[in-house]
Amino acid sequence: MRLVALTTLLATIPARAFRPAPLNILRRNMSLHSSTKETLLSCPTISLYDNTPHPSIGFGTYKVGFIPASSSSAVASSAPTTVERTAEECVADALSVGYRFLECAEFYGNESEVGKAIQSSGVPREDLFICSKVWTTTIEKGPKAIRAQLEKTLSDLGTDYVDLYLIHWPVPGKHVEAYKTLEVLQAEGKVKNIGLSNYAVEDYQELFEQGVNVKPAVNQIEINPFLYRKNTIEFFKSEGVVLQSYRSLRDGKAFDDPTVVKIAETHGKSSAQILGRWCVQKGCVYVPKSVKKERMIENSQVFDFELSDGEMEELDALSTKDAFATFEGLYRKCVNRDTSKDGSMDGVKMEITID
Repeated sequence: MRLVALTTLLATIPARAFRPAPLNILRRNMSLHSSTKETLLSCPTISLYDNTPHPSIGFGTYKVGFIPASSSSAVASSAPTTVERTAEECVADALSVGYRFLECAEFYGNESEVGKAIQSSGVPREDLFICSKVWTTTIEKGPKAIRAQLEKTLSDLGTDYVDLYLIHWPVPGKHVEAYKTLEVLQAEGKVKNIGLSNYAVEDYQELFEQGVNVKPAVNQIEINPFLYRKNTIEFFKSEGVVLQSYRSLRDGKAFDDPTVVKIAETHGKSSAQILGRWCVQKGCVYVPKSVKKERMIENSQVFDFELSDGEMEELDALSTKDAFATFEGLYRKCVNRDTSKDGSMDGVKMEITID
């Protein structure tokens, strides 16, 4: 009876429902993938101060396949706490799409998975630009711990060097010593370039006040139209320090903003592409992330159009005083995050350039 019922049911369904996707659609999708890969493989670069070419777009791996235990303490309580896919799967997709700059970190807890994706991708090491960051807990422990962590990072990623190694947060009383350790590691050839993350102007100045010898190549900070710290960005650019942008897309939380939507409609682009293009036109390294391959492709399509001066100004104006205040609070909270001084203001700079 069940077989007869099933046969009867199938007979009522149009034959076209079982047909594969039309060949023209398959070709279009293949063409889109191919075009995206070509664009990413030949993407513009930004020269570091030693003339090393830094890809202007990369794939971020934060919360990709793994969510760090303390991440929810620094962001909204509504942040997701589960993962959809493994980091290996996501990074494999990113590499297949054409991303060649991978942004990693000790804190992200997924470098071994990233390494597996790299090894199985077949992409030659010399074609990749790999960045990692050393976390606050390791920074607090000192030089030996930092050296040991770099060795672990190299082992996990399956490489004998990283192109860029950063201090993740300027831990009070510890970050200068940590940076000097990075100088030594660079001299040994295990790190090609060294730099900073989440540094305020005053943290950067402290490095030189305490006698560092190597200029940081980059500073990775949050950069998007809703937190446009113009004075900070201009300061680091004047110092020859390249800005890497994280939260370039604000975790998707601004895609419905009326200004962004209006500009997107004008260009026939998505909100993500408008935010990404804004970042590119500011001369910053754009580091989107996604666990969905189609989004990886979408996020990368920012090199085939240009925003007008007026549109850039409209987007610039989206930063508010409240946004700067929120940033300042997050900075104060995070410089001691996960260390023995977590939750305290011990050593925290209370006067920094926030805009």
